Amino acid sequence: MAERAALEELVRLQGERVRGLKQQKASAEQIEEELAKLLKLKAQLGPDEGKQKFVLKTPKETLTGKYGEDSKLIYDLKDQGGELLSLRYDLTVPFARYLAMNKLTNIKRYHIAKVYRRDNPAMTRGRYREFYQCDFDIAGQFDPMIPDAECLKIMCEILSSLQIGDFLVKVNDRRILDGMFAVCGVPDSKFRTICSSVDKLDKVSWEEVKNEMVGEKGLAPEVADRIGDYVQQHGGVSLVEQLLQDPELSQNKQALEGLGDLKLLFEYLTLFGISDKISFDLSLARGLDYYTGVIYEAVLLQTPVRAGEEPLGVGSVAAGGRYDGLVGMFDPKGRKVPCVGLSIGVERIFSIVEQRLEALEEKVRTTETQVLVASAQKKLLEERLKLVSELWDAGIKAELLYKKNPKLLNQLQYCEEAGIPLVAIIGEQELKDGVIKLRSVASREEVDVRREDLVEEIKRRTSQPLCIC
Repeated sequence: MAERAALEELVRLQGERVRGLKQQKASAEQIEEELAKLLKLKAQLGPDEGKQKFVLKTPKETLTGKYGEDSKLIYDLKDQGGELLSLRYDLTVPFARYLAMNKLTNIKRYHIAKVYRRDNPAMTRGRYREFYQCDFDIAGQFDPMIPDAECLKIMCEILSSLQIGDFLVKVNDRRILDGMFAVCGVPDSKFRTICSSVDKLDKVSWEEVKNEMVGEKGLAPEVADRIGDYVQQHGGVSLVEQLLQDPELSQNKQALEGLGDLKLLFEYLTLFGISDKISFDLSLARGLDYYTGVIYEAVLLQTPVRAGEEPLGVGSVAAGGRYDGLVGMFDPKGRKVPCVGLSIGVERIFSIVEQRLEALEEKVRTTETQVLVASAQKKLLEERLKLVSELWDAGIKAELLYKKNPKLLNQLQYCEEAGIPLVAIIGEQELKDGVIKLRSVASREEVDVRREDLVEEIKRRTSQPLCIC
C-alpha cells in the first residue's frame, strides 16, 4: 500500500509538471517528453478497476448561513476522520441542493422524511429531537403569487381534512419586514437578529420582545417603539391597502414590492375560497435566513374563555414561504431557481390528535385492519386461515391472532384496543350453516352473513373514509 501511495504521488506531481509546461507554452518536444514519463508512471499503477469509488459527502458548510439564530439547533457530528458534518435540520435546504446538483429548474414535489434538531424535547407538545416533516414545494419561474396561493390552498386543505380544530394561517413578507426595519431606523447589520426577536411575539409579550431588542441587542428604544407600532397590527387585505398608503413604508422599494404581491395573493386566495383562514400579520417573521418573500405559518386556535375575546393560538402546525435565492447558493455559477413551499409538522399534529382523543376518552386507532378473523371454539385454525386468505385475495385488510386456539374474549379485546371495526367470527354452527357471524366492535351488534356475501358486506361497511378525529 505504501509503495502504491508513493507511486500515486509521483503521478500527481508529474501531472502538475505537464500542465505547467502547457500553461507556459513550452516546446512540443519538451511537453511530449514529460507526457511520456507521466504515461509510464500511470502504467505502473495498473488498471483501476475495482478501485473503490467514494460518494462526495455533504459537509456542515451546506447548512451554515441558512437558519439565522436557529443554527444553534443544528446537530453537528464528527466522522472517524474528525471532519465536521451535520444531520439535516429540515427538508428545504437538501431539496435546494438537489435542484442545483441536478440542474433542475422546474419541479413540483412532496417529501416525507426525518429531520433533526438539537433542542429541548417537549413530548406533550410534539417537540422532539428527531421527527418527521412533510414538505411540498414548487420550483420554477412562474408569474407572481400563483404557486404561493396554491401552497396556501394545500395547507388549508390538509389542516381542514385532518379535523384537528380551528386554525389560522398568518401571512407576511420578508421584504415588508426589511422595509419596515429600514424606515424604523434599524441598522442593516441588525436586520436578521431583530427579525428573530419579532418572531417571538406569538409566544411572549411585546414588552419582553422590546426589552430583548434594547437590552440584549443594543437597539435604540425609540426605534423599538416604531417597530412596535407596526408589528402589533394584523388583518386582511384592508391592512395591505392601508400600508400601501403609509407615508414612510410606501416609499421603501422592498416594502412596496412585498405589499403589492400580498395584495395579489389575497385576490387569488379569495378565488380559492380560503381568504377567511388567512391573516396578514406583521409580527410573523420566520427566523430562517433563506426566506426572500412571502412567508406563512398555520396555528391552531382555542376557544376564548370570555365572549368577545379573540381566539388564542395554541401552536404552529405548518409553515413555509418563498426562498428564491437558496438554490443559487449551491450552484457553482450562482444560477437561481425561484422556489416556494410548505412544511407540515407530522409529530406535532399526532400529539394534538392523541390529546383530543384522550380528552374524549376515545381509543387511538393504531392499524388500518378492517376485520379480524376470529373463532368461537377450539381447533378452528385451518378455517380461520382459509377465510383470512379469501379476504386478502379480495383486497380486504384482514388479520388473525397468531395462536391456535385463542379465547374469543381475547380476540374481541384485541379489536377494541387496536381500533379494528369488524370481527368475522367462525364457529362450528356457522360452518354447518354456510355463514359467518359479522360483529361490529363499536355497537357489539352481530349479524349472520352468507360466506359468499361476506366480502361485499365488509366493503360496504368500511367504505366510509378513515377519520382520525
